[in-house]
Amino acid sequence: MITRKSAREIEHMQKAGDLLVACHKKISELIRPGITTMEIDSFVDRFLEEHGAVPEQKGYNGYPYATCASLNDEICHGFPTNTPLKNGDIVTIDMVVNLNGGLADSAWTYAVGEVDEKGKRLMEVTKEALYKGIEQAVPGKRIGDIGHAIQTYAEGEGFSVVREFTGHGIGPTIHEDPHIPHYGLPNKGARLKEGMVITIEPMINEGAWQSKLDDNGWTARTIDGGRSAQYEHTLAITKDGPIILTDQDK
Repeated sequence: MITRKSAREIEHMQKAGDLLVACHKKISELIRPGITTMEIDSFVDRFLEEHGAVPEQKGYNGYPYATCASLNDEICHGFPTNTPLKNGDIVTIDMVVNLNGGLADSAWTYAVGEVDEKGKRLMEVTKEALYKGIEQAVPGKRIGDIGHAIQTYAEGEGFSVVREFTGHGIGPTIHEDPHIPHYGLPNKGARLKEGMVITIEPMINEGAWQSKLDDNGWTARTIDGGRSAQYEHTLAITKDGPIILTDQDK
């Protein structure tokens, strides 16, 4: 069932989003060759605790960490590890913050040191694809309009769009209806309405879009070893347009 949030609920989610943004900005200062994603995960755990929040995905369906840390060919749900990051890596840090019952979800792909030109372009296109999807998140549009905008742009730039993992509704739990695919046809799917709060989180690959699952039952990676990037925002749909609750550019 698709739920619509009150102004008060969205206000609570905005506060969680502000905290999540502050955490991501700290992470951007930490990312460098030599640091481990386990150290980043420990930092996030401490940061949220110090600010009266909890990492909502820790324990969700048995997931053991505060963050997902997906490296290079890992598409999503990568486990933090004690392996130091190397110059030229790209790593996506994804987290869900619960602040007094308000939820916010955002992933960001970071360059570790100096990344090659194709890796930089992958990151640029993925981020731009996110915002092209957000432009479609207005009352009266349909879910397919979001996916179509993302797919046509990303594929036009020579990259592929992951199909198996989608955006979603959020609040009061992590994953709610509706699913938000990052591909599809315009004018198809459920109609977007004021008060819906959703995530848009395109995962864009260098090579094939298909994924395979690691033995841990969580981590998805590309089938051909190509790199994958992801950028994600939580946003509220309003009569005045989408409000990005995890906006890093305020």
